[in-house]
Amino acid sequence: MKNAKPYAVAALLGMLLFSGCAPKSNLRNTDGTQAIEVRNYQGEKLDSVNDFRENSIKGPQEVNISSYQLGIEGLVESPKNFSYEELLSCPSQQKVTTLHCVEGWATKILWEGVKLEDLLAETGIKPGANTVIFRAYDGYSTSLPLQYIKDNDIMLAYKMNNATLLPQRGFPLQLVAEDKWGYKWIKWVTSIELSDNSSFKGFWERQGYSNNGDLKGPMFDRR
Repeated sequence: MKNAKPYAVAALLGMLLFSGCAPKSNLRNTDGTQAIEVRNYQGEKLDSVNDFRENSIKGPQEVNISSYQLGIEGLVESPKNFSYEELLSCPSQQKVTTLHCVEGWATKILWEGVKLEDLLAETGIKPGANTVIFRAYDGYSTSLPLQYIKDNDIMLAYKMNNATLLPQRGFPLQLVAEDKWGYKWIKWVTSIELSDNSSFKGFWERQGYSNNGDLKGPMFDRR
């Protein structure tokens, strides 16, 4: 269509859309049907799932959901593995939260998922546990205080803007660590460990980034 007139191109595109031959969205619902991305929620304008930048340590991960399990272990009464279907059957919550990256960009998204405290209620928590360590499919890790998890109703999200997470966004689960820098928002979560090691440092924290990760605090820890 290099030499086509603008009105002819517009007409052709319109015909494609009408006929259903136009490229379709790759956004899906959890049942596999095509999803429509929500861009406004209760009066709040949302950013798009496409506004994120890819900055993971090994690139987007492809997780086999049929064999996927989220393991919870460590200082718990009953270690447990949750399948993806089991996680979807848990009570869900929605929350509009903004992810702030240390690179300087931010995105406001409607997240939906399972509250982490609900999962911990099923495993039980042993006395002395004060830290939650998260590990991902690509080897990434980070941690957060257990009290922070409880006080802020922190969730593991499986949907954003009403659509299932894309592989590049952390499918099947991304931690929504509100009021924390983006490196705390671990993607492709595969295991959770309850620990008494409050000084545990994850991937970026070992490089000098703040172990607290608080948006209102210093970005780097003093050495």
